Amino acid sequence: MSLDADRERLLELLRTLSFERRKVVLASGKESDFYIDCKRTALTAEGHVLVGRLLFDRVRRIAPLVRGVGGLTLGADPIASAIAYTSFLEHERSGGAHPPAPIDSFIVRKEPKGHGTGQWIEGRKTIPDGSRVAVLEDVVTSGGSAKKAIDRCREEGLVVVGCFALVDRMEGGREAIEALGVPLEALYTRKDFLP
Repeated sequence: MSLDADRERLLELLRTLSFERRKVVLASGKESDFYIDCKRTALTAEGHVLVGRLLFDRVRRIAPLVRGVGGLTLGADPIASAIAYTSFLEHERSGGAHPPAPIDSFIVRKEPKGHGTGQWIEGRKTIPDGSRVAVLEDVVTSGGSAKKAIDRCREEGLVVVGCFALVDRMEGGREAIEALGVPLEALYTRKDFLP
């Protein structure tokens, strides 16, 4: 399938499985009359493949030397997994001829691990200090989750070169993220869900 067809199919899945018109309180604390739970789509087999193909393509085009992708747990986790999986398949398909190496994923904890190493970021063994990384989000509202992930990555010695999301609710998150010097690229906006 083409990326355009993938994008249309993913939007169809998000509208069917993830989008709801109802009153909710968002992670940002704001009230809303609609909700998009992207995990409902990203955790399906088809959704996982589509998310991986579409965001891997965006990451490679916009930030080609990215070594890792991840974000604040839990929203970013299936997205990071999908991109890492896709990047490995693409690398294998090319016979390793298309550098750079596959993109590994990482998870930013909301608090440090309570035992063992006490680390904030899981998956750092193959993503050394100074590596270029992309922060991921499922849905951007205020940008708070992405900001926490960006700040934590920077504190841990990683270089954040972009933020990639499935949906931008267009409620100030883009501006908050870009104020940190990190461009935001979203596959969809609220306009794709609301008339």
